[in-house]
Formats: sequence, C-alpha cells, structure tokens
Amino acid sequence: MQNDEIIWQVINHHHCSFKAKTQVQNFCRNEYNVTGLCNRSSCPLANSRYATIKEENGKCYLYMKTVERAHTPKNLWQKIKLKKNYAQALEQLDSHLQYWPKFLVHKNKQRLTKITQYLIRMRKLQLKARPELVTMPARTEKREKRRMEKAEVAARLDRAIEGELLKRLQAGTYGDIYNFPLKQYEKVLDTQEVEEEEEAEDADAYVEGDEDEDEEDEEIEYLDDDQVDLGSDENEPYDLEDIAESEDEGEEDDEDDEEG
Repeated sequence: MQNDEIIWQVINHHHCSFKAKTQVQNFCRNEYNVTGLCNRSSCPLANSRYATIKEENGKCYLYMKTVERAHTPKNLWQKIKLKKNYAQALEQLDSHLQYWPKFLVHKNKQRLTKITQYLIRMRKLQLKARPELVTMPARTEKREKRRMEKAEVAARLDRAIEGELLKRLQAGTYGDIYNFPLKQYEKVLDTQEVEEEEEAEDADAYVEGDEDEDEEDEEIEYLDDDQVDLGSDENEPYDLEDIAESEDEGEEDDEDDEEG
C-alpha cells in the first residue's frame, strides 16, 4: 500500500534525483510537476492523486494519476486530449477535476493559460519574416575581403587606362595604330561617337536656322505698273552719250589744272 507521507519524508530529507537546490528555494525537474516547485502539495511522487497538463506538438493534454492504478506503473497516468478552444478546454478541466482538491484545479488552469499564451505567440512569430543568422568562417571573410580589394584596384586601373586612351586619341598620338586594349578602346570610341553625334546635331540645327534667315532676306516683291512713277527723272534710264561727254569734260579740267 502506498503511503504519501512516508514518500515525502524520504524525498524531502534524503536524496531526490529531481530536486534542484538554489539559495532562494528548491525546484523540481520532474516533467509531471504542475508548478515546477519542490514542496509537499506539488510533488508528483508524494501524491497518489495528482493531475497536470503537458504540451506536445502544439496540443495540450491532461494527465491524471489515481491510487487505483498505482499497482500498474505503465497505466499509472491517464492521458486526455484537450480542445484547442480555450473556453472549451477549461470546461473539460472542470468536468474531469470536479471532485479534486482546489489547489490542483487552480494550478492546472493557470498552467493551461500559460501554455495557450505561448502557443499563440509561437504562431505569430512563425508568420513574421525574420532574418536568418548564418555563421561565416574567418577564412572565408578574409578571402572575400581580399577579392573585393583586388576588384577595386582593377576597376581603378581600368578607369585610368580609359582616361589615358581618351586623352591620347584626342591628341592624335597613335595615328593609325590600334593595338591597345580592345575593351577600353571600344568604350572610349563609344563615348567619342556619342559626343560627335551631339555636335553634329547642334551644327545641323545652327545651319537650318541660317537658311531660314537667308530665305527671309531673299524675298522679292513685284510691283504693278500703277505703283511705279515712270514720268519722274529718277526713274529715266541713263544715256550713254551723256556719260561719255561728262568723262571728257572731267579729263580736260584735269589737264588745265596741271598746266596752271
């Protein structure tokens, strides 16, 4: 026959493999302990009538132990699955622990509340996207750092080559020689072609503007006979004989001036 008081005296005053002693108080490592504390009312070994709640794979189960099954250790604990709904699970606890000590009923309800709360938090955390921390070996980091430094040096060298090629092409240093680096040369040529195309577009726009002005200057107007006054002296044609006589008179005047 099982005597709970004798078992507790042995556990409390002698050795217990589940007891964890601290400066504040003693704790219990037994998986069936409903509070986690080492005391007379919470010890699952020293109580022949005991109940607790456990969580397995996101589901809650009620475990109950009675003295009638103490002679068969494999059937000592009765396992009852609780519903996912919190209110319905509390109703199950009230129905199964109806005539049990109020201490056990209260502690099991507290344990069910805590387990339900952390299961809800777990589901929320699973829905959130969290960064995954990946360890990087020190050798890999050093190797990647050296590669980045080499890549930066190569990039600076390429830019320096491109700038020097551009200067020499503009100065006409090479002439007809084209045996310098092909990649940088093609890039420089592309930039040169773009600049030449822009200059050609500007020149075409300037020439078109000049042609428009010339066309405006060369406009010719035709007048009718009524608009022209043919009777005035200004509009009469010059006579060739009068022009010749005026030239002869001018020569004779010059000769007289020389003789005088």
